[in-house]
Amino acid sequence: MISTLEIKNQLDEYIEKYETEDFIKDDPVSFLHKFNDKCDIEIIGFIASMFSYGKREVFISKLNYIFNLMENKPVDYIKSGDFSNIKDCDYRFSKNIDFLQILKILNILYSEKETLESLFKYCYKEYGSIWQMFQGVVDYFYSRIDLPVTKGFYHLLPNPEKKSALKRMNMLMRWFVRKSVVDLGIWNFVPKSELLIPLDTHVAKISRKLGILTRNDNGYESVMEITNVLKQLDNNDPVKYDFALFGYGINNKI
Repeated sequence: MISTLEIKNQLDEYIEKYETEDFIKDDPVSFLHKFNDKCDIEIIGFIASMFSYGKREVFISKLNYIFNLMENKPVDYIKSGDFSNIKDCDYRFSKNIDFLQILKILNILYSEKETLESLFKYCYKEYGSIWQMFQGVVDYFYSRIDLPVTKGFYHLLPNPEKKSALKRMNMLMRWFVRKSVVDLGIWNFVPKSELLIPLDTHVAKISRKLGILTRNDNGYESVMEITNVLKQLDNNDPVKYDFALFGYGINNKI
């Protein structure tokens, strides 16, 4: 059994190696670094996180296509309400109409002179935890569906009530709350100490090998188990170890 100190020392080394500018170029966070305006970054990040699953080269290509449709002016595009050029945005489980519905709801949000930040912030202050914040945000979108969406809509915006890992939402929060050479730190209403690990099957496999995950499932309870262990390593910034787990997997071919 590896001791907590040994795990910390190993993972701290990987943070030094992987939380660098080189990490950005092959990661979906690269899209966010192309923008300076906060609202542009929010929309780009929100959309990029939703599509960030499956083969990396495939979803990166799809995101490039989508952002080109927006002419790399995401806020202006959303506020315009003209989404007539949205075609061929099917991606794995989701269909074009699912993405179109999300754009329409974003238009409603921004037409009400609100932003993604104000929506997330309201839900966080109202409900008091990140998980319940996710629920409030998802409920906002679910309650405004007016197109015949498919199950793919609910894959792009999964329901926290189902207790899945919500990997992409937690990744979005890492991008927006942490401040480093990789993460942008544009939101300050959530302490980074409350962030949760973005858990996928790869991170789960590495965590079990290290002994920081004992559960067999990859859902909410596993997210909490891993995050609680990482808080023992750094209570102020546990999710910085997302980079370390990535690096551990690379170096140990997991």
